[in-house]
Amino acid sequence: MFGRGKSSEKNLYNHPLLGEVVLVRSWRARRLSLTVRPSGEVRLSYPGFVSKTKALEFLDSRVEWVEQSRERFAERGAVRVEYSAEEIEQMRHEAKEWLPGRVAFWAEKFGFRYGRVTIRASRSKWGSCSGENNISLSLFLMTLPPHLRDYVIIHELCHTVHHNHSKSFHSLVDQCLAGEEKNLRSELRRFSI
Repeated sequence: MFGRGKSSEKNLYNHPLLGEVVLVRSWRARRLSLTVRPSGEVRLSYPGFVSKTKALEFLDSRVEWVEQSRERFAERGAVRVEYSAEEIEQMRHEAKEWLPGRVAFWAEKFGFRYGRVTIRASRSKWGSCSGENNISLSLFLMTLPPHLRDYVIIHELCHTVHHNHSKSFHSLVDQCLAGEEKNLRSELRRFSI
């Protein structure tokens, strides 16, 4: 039984069409979230208040999307790239030299206020913004083209105004990006950390 003493519970589910799916039931999650990784792995996260049956119904409704996502990854031959310790240190050095300055540039341009900028070796996300408006950026941003690095930075700066992914948030991001948010978001999906 899933109790509130745990923050999350992870199980493997063998879907008749998709094969093995990682199910994550989390009391911190607020909504259902389905992701397909470049490896083809499918992960379904759902809040503790949602039953497993409802979560699997949601998965069934998205089978076609999952298959299309897997096909796109297969066509691109997307694989997780491994870096040596020396390469990671070089990237960390470049990230510390380049990223804080770009955060300052865009914050000044659009009038955002933020706290600290931290560079981490995060493989789970490109960036994040805390409730105190501290921005954390992955050093792997240095593997992206410069315009996509800027997109991630602007995305995180917009979280200093809207700490969510509401319509207001996306409207602000789109405004800062001269109407290109959707295109840039789509382009960023072609890259994996």
